[in-house]
This record gives sequence, C-alpha cells and structure tokens, in this order.
Amino acid sequence: MGEVRLDKFREECGVVGIYGHPEAANLAYLALYALQHRGQESAGITASDGRSLHLEKAMGLVADVFSETKLRRLKGALAIGHVRYSTTGTSQVKNAQPLLAGYLRGQIALAHNGNLTNAEKIRHDLEAQGSIFSSTTDSEVIVHLVARSREPNLLEASVDALNQVRGAYSLVIMNETELLGIRDPHGFRPLSLGKLGDAWILASESCAFDLIEATFVRDIEPGEFIRINESGVHSFFPFPPAPKSQCIFEYVYFSRPDSFLFGRSVAGIRKELGRQLAREYPVEADVVIPVPDSGVPAALGFAEEAHLPFEHGLIRNHYVGRTFIEPKQAIRHFGVKIKLNAIREVLEGKRVVVVDDSIVRGTTSRKIVSMLRGAGATEVHVRISSPPTIAPCYYGIDTPTRKELIASTHDAEEIRRYLRADTLGYLSLTGLQQAAGKENQGATGFCNACFTGCYPVSFTEEDQEQLRLFEN
Repeated sequence: MGEVRLDKFREECGVVGIYGHPEAANLAYLALYALQHRGQESAGITASDGRSLHLEKAMGLVADVFSETKLRRLKGALAIGHVRYSTTGTSQVKNAQPLLAGYLRGQIALAHNGNLTNAEKIRHDLEAQGSIFSSTTDSEVIVHLVARSREPNLLEASVDALNQVRGAYSLVIMNETELLGIRDPHGFRPLSLGKLGDAWILASESCAFDLIEATFVRDIEPGEFIRINESGVHSFFPFPPAPKSQCIFEYVYFSRPDSFLFGRSVAGIRKELGRQLAREYPVEADVVIPVPDSGVPAALGFAEEAHLPFEHGLIRNHYVGRTFIEPKQAIRHFGVKIKLNAIREVLEGKRVVVVDDSIVRGTTSRKIVSMLRGAGATEVHVRISSPPTIAPCYYGIDTPTRKELIASTHDAEEIRRYLRADTLGYLSLTGLQQAAGKENQGATGFCNACFTGCYPVSFTEEDQEQLRLFEN
C-alpha cells in the first residue's frame, strides 16, 4: 500500500472552542468539519457538564471518529475540539487531541495549533524531575507546565506556563467552567472569535463560524489571552509586545478560501496573487488552468489580468482515501493520476498556463506537466503563486527537510528543466507581500521564513537538538 497525496505541504491543525451553548459538543463537531482541511489524521472533542470533563478522540476524519452515541456522551455547554496533522510526535491515538489531564485544581483540556521550538529541552527537564508523559507531542509540555504552576487559577497558570515556551501556538484551553483562547506573541497561527446568540466561539478560521451560523467578531490578537466564563469575555495581554510574524502561507495555501484571516479575505488575496503573478511573468498562451483545488483563485486572477480564458483542464477526484493498492502492472504516474485527470478537449493544441500555489519536491509538478503534454498541450507554462520554498517551517507546518525542497538546491531554470516545462515563473517575495496587504496594514507583519530562511524566533543552542529532529 502507498499513500495518495500530491506533493504539498501538510496542513497543520485546527482548533475550536464553544462556551455557553447547550449543544456545545455538537457545534464543535460541526465546526471541526469546516476545519477538516487543517488536519486529517485524528479528531477529538472534550466537553464539560460543569462538574467534570469527558473526552472522545480517535484516529481518522471527523465523520469517522464521531457517532451519535459518542456525541451524546459529550454533555454540557462548554467544549473544545481539534483536528490534527502531526508536526511533532508520531501519528498515533495517544498524540490525538484535545489532551485531557487531572491535577491538583481539577481537570484541564488543551488543543494546540503550532509547534514549540524548545519543547524537547523542557520535556527533558520535567522528566528529570519525575514528570511522566503519556504522548510524544510537544503540546503535552504545556499541560505539564500549567499543572505544575503555583498560580491560583487557570488563566494565571497558563500565562506562567507559556512564559517558559518558545515558538508558535494558538491554543484553546478549558477546565470545568471556563474557556481560554490564546495566540503566541508573534501570532504565527490564526485564531478568531465568533458569537452565536449568547454563546461564544473560538476557531482557527472563520469558515467554522459560517457552518454553524455564528457571526465573526474579530481575530484574536498576537499575544492576547481571551478568557470566557460566566462573567463574559475578557481580554488580557500579559506578554511584552513582539514583532508580528503571521504565517503568510496561510494566505497562499493552508486556509480555506472562504475564510477571513488576519483582517483580509483569503479568496481575495489569492486572486490578487494570481494577478501579480501575471504582471511579473506574462506569457503568450491560449488558456489558463489551475491545479485544483488550491490553485483555482490564483489562476482566476492570472486569467483576468492576462485577458486569457480560464478553464478547468485538470479534474480532481475528491473521493480517494489516504491509501491505495497499486496494480501489479505498472501505470505511469499512478499516484498523481488517481487524483488528477486531464481534459483533452480543453488542452489539445493549446498553449497552456498551469497555475499552482507552490512547488515542494517538484515530483508532482513534473508529472502534471507530462500529463498536460500527453493530453495534447503544445506548450506548458508553469506559474507558481508564491516564491521558491527554500527552508523548512518550525512553527507548525509539516514541511520536508531542507534537502528535499527542490528550490533549496536548484535555481528556477534548473527546476524548469526538471519539470520539462516551456517556462516557469514564481511570484516574487515583494509581490507576495504587496498582495497580502503588508504595505497597507502598517505594523502588521508576516513570517516568510520558508521563502527566506530567516526565522523570526531566534534559536538558542538548547533548541538545536529539537530542530535537528525536523531535519532527519
């Protein structure tokens, strides 16, 4: 058996929190449906009935993990949920979230999107002091630090714990009676606040609010703690200000296009990426096609700016599982063809511009170019709506190692030859930043480390062992 996937970055994780709704777990379940694109390995929900917490989690998609029976066991007006794709820790149910623990002051549950760069050092120190870990995920470090804190309540204990960690985190944390939403001081990963009647909702993306008919209120700010309890919603900024480093790849690929993120429409920005790409790398062609699904908005923008027809020349099969049995008789490019198929009527005899959001290893892009030529395209011009990816992410995105990223060791012309494309154009970093609205948002900044190799959180010597784990 093999794994069916295109050559893409892996999604990170999605988190949701519900406070003050009699069907909190059911709403969390629906919200996780909307966030499924952020993680497909495991799903879980923890709910509170006001006295104790109950957890249901398992490996698999949201629809496979939760049954009516399981949801009925999740009683109460307070719940948090999580969908996971592993960036640290193996893909096992022990690493599925939310993480639930009992400690001196009761119970806590936590769901985390992001990655801690100093988790290994903290874990080693805690184990040396007698702590016993039940998972291999970095998120459990936060649970231990909260439980060990001498601060009198969940909010202050969480501040104490997070003062000891470095890296990226958007968190939802709950005990029996209250809900916290937290973004790290740099704001790497997104988190938003919504409202449904008298209930309050926290979610990684605003598309989760749309599904449950909640109203988007605002983004949680970098470094902000939101505390929701019977007295309402309270905002705290306990950390010193830090330069904003919001993940620009959320705009390029990760977030759903119908989300409103970092103050902007994701779909609108992706179209502008395509327009800017057409300005930077124009080409004489007959048709513009996207690599579905993530390449669609940028391809629309490219076609509009270039005054070229837009067509769906590649059709994606959405019903392929994570594994497949490959036929004994070899079929060329089987892994790509099982997910994508070219439409000869659209492509035959045409000079084709194919737009995608990124190139990672390059193997899938090469097969797509071959597929388009096999369907009769006379020229294939590859356009990428982001700069070359040259460095791995340490802030919650599962990227290949540096040596596996084709752009880290090859220039654009070498990549073009490898793809066997007629031309290749990457969006410039300046063009990406302009399209994402950096110049129009004043102090708002983005993390672009995957395109530059310049990481906004400096790494100490103690962090280096953790980083080496990513590179092996």
